Amino acid sequence: MNEKKIDWNDLKLFLAVAREGGLSAAAQSTQRSPATLGRRMYELERNMERELFIRHDRGYELTTDGKTLLKELTQVESQIYRQTTSPNKSSRPLVKISAGTWTTLSLIKNLDLLVGSPADILLRFISAEKVLDISHREIVIGIRNQRPKEDSLVCRKLARVEFAPYATKSAPDSYIKVLADTPSARWLQNNIASDDIAYEVNNPRNSLDLALENKGIALLPTFIGDNQTALQRVGNIVEELGHDQWLVTHHEDRYLPEVRKLIQNIGTILKQS
Repeated sequence: MNEKKIDWNDLKLFLAVAREGGLSAAAQSTQRSPATLGRRMYELERNMERELFIRHDRGYELTTDGKTLLKELTQVESQIYRQTTSPNKSSRPLVKISAGTWTTLSLIKNLDLLVGSPADILLRFISAEKVLDISHREIVIGIRNQRPKEDSLVCRKLARVEFAPYATKSAPDSYIKVLADTPSARWLQNNIASDDIAYEVNNPRNSLDLALENKGIALLPTFIGDNQTALQRVGNIVEELGHDQWLVTHHEDRYLPEVRKLIQNIGTILKQS
């Protein structure tokens, strides 16, 4: 292989085609036409003297050489980006993490352990109760309540999550209801009468805020409630709300140094919470 003929821009286009599985999808993310991408992939194969794709009607499938190249490029992608990016831009790689309200709060409270100090990673927290798409790179790392089924995703099992009611010692015997599409919010809707509701909030975090203000009972994950010195459990663990927690990322992104670091640190934080 004549390495002088290989342009990093062609390798970046290869990454897009390989990850998207075809020219049309890659064209949207690269802002290149499918015809241009097809031509550049042919040129890359010719210059590398390797067949990287099997081309068929339903897309571009990687050959053994293509899979090897994808793995190699993924491992060095972030380092190459740092060397080629403009000096006026941040040299810290951006990693987007999606988790629910409570897991996001736990990660933020352990931020120094998560990224170190000073931080060498630019984190973007996306606190969302819905599941965002990792396969299409809406996020890089997701914390989910169910094991993923997509072949392109890899996961790591974290600690089990349990829920219980919490309040201050002198709080009224009524609940703070969360108006959200979450299992705990649905449990409150189905099990607590309207006369036993003190307040309603649309953000789960506000239920904790009101409980700390002595305004009622909040249904919280135990890794949050047990760490609040002003609160105590005022009832048993709600068994039907217990679930396993999974750390999920794309199988290609797990090789990036910044992603590997975060996966390790998130696992440490959420297992000790």
